[in-house]
Amino acid sequence: MTEFPRFDLTGQVALVTGAARGLGRAISLALAHAGSDVALGLRDVNTAGDLVREIRTLGRQALPLQMDVTRLDQISRAVQDTASHLGRLDLLVNNAGVAPENLAENCTEEDFDLTLAVNLKGTFFASRPPGGS
Repeated sequence: MTEFPRFDLTGQVALVTGAARGLGRAISLALAHAGSDVALGLRDVNTAGDLVREIRTLGRQALPLQMDVTRLDQISRAVQDTASHLGRLDLLVNNAGVAPENLAENCTEEDFDLTLAVNLKGTFFASRPPGGS
């Protein structure tokens, strides 16, 4: 089995989009295990579940944030709230993503627009420096 280096992120602040479940949840926990405080970007802030408690149990700060990446106002607010509540923002993990559940030939315009809004637009605008226009 290959052994990977351990990352020391002590004192760092990370924001993870799509943090409620799956990879986003696992990434958030891994960052906390490595010493990072974690802002949780959530499409619905009420979906944080036990994740906040689990991160805090590791001795790290966890900040659940309303962050639907299809909404520029929520992206901007989440980035600002991360910096104001946790002191700064060092790491961004653009994890949020969607894919239509149907075959490409059955993809509706609505499916296509949502996929672009989350996977492209959300990633782009979350990655911009604060105050970008």
